[in-house]
Amino acid sequence: MKYLIIILTLISTGSILYGFLVPSEFSEKFIGFGVVGIFLIVIPLFSYYRWKGKDVKDYMLTKENLDKMRERQEK
Repeated sequence: MKYLIIILTLISTGSILYGFLVPSEFSEKFIGFGVVGIFLIVIPLFSYYRWKGKDVKDYMLTKENLDKMRERQEK
């Protein structure tokens, strides 16, 4: 999964750069497909890969977590 994300990021970035650097009839479409690739494919895949197996409650500001933070601050 890690390598797929890297490859898709490089392809999307390459598409954006190709659209900016090579003047052609479809340069705006290359830029658009690169941006869509990053924001609709790469970022969700990256988020899924990084959050897989983690409990979301550990990162929420619940009463228990706030109490734990206050206890750590007092020490």
